[in-house]
Amino acid sequence: MLWGAGERSPVSDISPDGNFLQRLKTLLIGGARSPQDREVFHKLTLAAFFAWVGLGSDGMSSSCYGPEEAFLALGEHKFLAIFVALASAITIFVISASYSQIIELFPSGGGGYVVASKLVSPTVGMVAGCALLIDYVLTISISIAAGSDALFSFLPMEWSGYKLGFIVASLVAMILLNLRGVKESVAPLVPIFLAFLLTHAIAILYGILTHLLDFPVLANKTVKDLSSTHAELGLWGMLVLMLRAYSMGAGTFTGIEAVSNGLTILREPRVQTAKKTMRYMAISLALTATGLMLGYLLYELESEPGKTLNAVLMEKITRTWNPSVAWVFVFVTLLSEATLLVIAAQTGFLDGPRVLANMAVDRWFPTKFATLSDRLVTQNGIMLMGGAALVTIWFSGGSVRLLVVLYSINVFITFVLSQLGMVRHWLQVRKTEPNWIPKLLINGSSFLLTALILVAVVVLKFHEGGWVTILITATLIVVALLIHRHYRQTLRLLGRLDDLMATAVAKADEAPVSIPPFNPDGKTAVILVNGFNGLGLHTLLNVVRLFGKHFQNFVFVQVGVVDAGNFKGAAEIEHLQRKLESDLERYVRFVGKQGYFGKGICSIGTEVIDEISALAPKIVAEFPGAVFFAGQLVFARESFVTRWLHNYVVFAIQRQLYPQGIPFVILPIRV
Repeated sequence: MLWGAGERSPVSDISPDGNFLQRLKTLLIGGARSPQDREVFHKLTLAAFFAWVGLGSDGMSSSCYGPEEAFLALGEHKFLAIFVALASAITIFVISASYSQIIELFPSGGGGYVVASKLVSPTVGMVAGCALLIDYVLTISISIAAGSDALFSFLPMEWSGYKLGFIVASLVAMILLNLRGVKESVAPLVPIFLAFLLTHAIAILYGILTHLLDFPVLANKTVKDLSSTHAELGLWGMLVLMLRAYSMGAGTFTGIEAVSNGLTILREPRVQTAKKTMRYMAISLALTATGLMLGYLLYELESEPGKTLNAVLMEKITRTWNPSVAWVFVFVTLLSEATLLVIAAQTGFLDGPRVLANMAVDRWFPTKFATLSDRLVTQNGIMLMGGAALVTIWFSGGSVRLLVVLYSINVFITFVLSQLGMVRHWLQVRKTEPNWIPKLLINGSSFLLTALILVAVVVLKFHEGGWVTILITATLIVVALLIHRHYRQTLRLLGRLDDLMATAVAKADEAPVSIPPFNPDGKTAVILVNGFNGLGLHTLLNVVRLFGKHFQNFVFVQVGVVDAGNFKGAAEIEHLQRKLESDLERYVRFVGKQGYFGKGICSIGTEVIDEISALAPKIVAEFPGAVFFAGQLVFARESFVTRWLHNYVVFAIQRQLYPQGIPFVILPIRV
């Protein structure tokens, strides 16, 4: 059997030569992938259908509790649900249309963070990103908790004590699936997603078709309910009641932004794939949500203890069916709901780490969250999102009612800020964009709708526990500001190193007449660099200063790290390769001007330590007796923060090379 290009054979990965942890890792999440494999991007990206499954599960699963929350919020005035259902469907299409315009404007990925950063300001974008991160943690938490509730409603009451354990196990399973990779995490969801769509479509169509003659009665009752509510509460009271129900069902709209956030995992041509995915999501979500709410009215449902309204609806729909067929249909329908609710957490795992990685690239969070694992996924982000969701579930006891209160506030902060950015953009380009008016109307309508929902949700949920979400989000924003300030200060310090090297840079850019040949009588210094910069040049000059003419040959080694910022296609990897070669050539020219032999060696990978460990024996074989050098930034005040935010990878490399008998010297570079 031939293994796909870019993946290691599982047989070789679990050979006796490998250590136990490596073999266990390979067994659980698979072998490593090569970012230089041009086919790997095709393997990791999703066509519109799979994207609909992977990114649309959050929106579709919200129809399991969003319409129910809205319907129950109306109390005795349940026939007003028709207006709430229509408003919800219109909102879904308006938000979807506005995000389709965002996709066109940001074809390489335009979630709320990117849009607000580019079109308003980086700080506003950071606020949108922090809000989105908390929302994705809550998406994971509420999806798994609600799915577990639905599943355990089938089981005997005495089994309820195992529910929290089941939630934790489900969460761990989701983490492992996502550590394997995007497509691997989506493929198992397809039959579940299709079962949900098919059973709910049958139920909604059957319920409507068998009640066609009841629609005049339904219209009559709606008019009477409208009149009695107006008489009882007044016009403003009635509007507030409907607004409250509309906002309580706001969870229905979450997940719409997932496609614009996840453009980098979509199949080329990405914009067309994303827009097609968005259409699938909008139509399926609008029809399902409004169809369920209409079903609640046609069957005049009342809440029953221990059952969701959807469970009650399915039982009512099938009460005249053959008992065996009815039981199977209800079981499959509710099981698909429960399972889809659990896997809706997939949206949080797909987009949460991606938002975190983008913010890490921009230095709002530690840069380690932008790095990719050998499976080419944002491993640190997946672990953080999963861990945060686990803590949330643990402290809430897996209570869906409590999580619903915390939920849906933050996604509307992101909605509002991203739509504000789009409105600002269309106003700025109105002189050059011929169709700016209709585009402004779409994003402007979405801005007004989402702002209205945000205000309503915050006011209604604040004293019920919504303040907790706002407090946590505000705390995260403060942390991001502090981290960003630290990175800015560090960049200023590194800038001083670069300024001191101005003369050296000028000399390096002057091509020497000829590069001196390798000197077999002189020793070889192998210097690890991360670009042609002050840090690398300081390390080189310190070697010369400390050892004089002892080293006559210099080998410069640089690893191009593939992270979330450049893992967007084969062209980006090729650009990274050219950049590495250009940087190393400047080092070679610089030492050549001083009369030394120079050579550059580069490699591309996801982990510097592994790449250097693989290159070092080959370099020693070519240059016997070579000594490795690397510079390490030394801050005036070392602290937990500097150790957490900065890369101390040279010490890990040293520990890897010492057992191989390869000398490795770390030179301190004070800043």
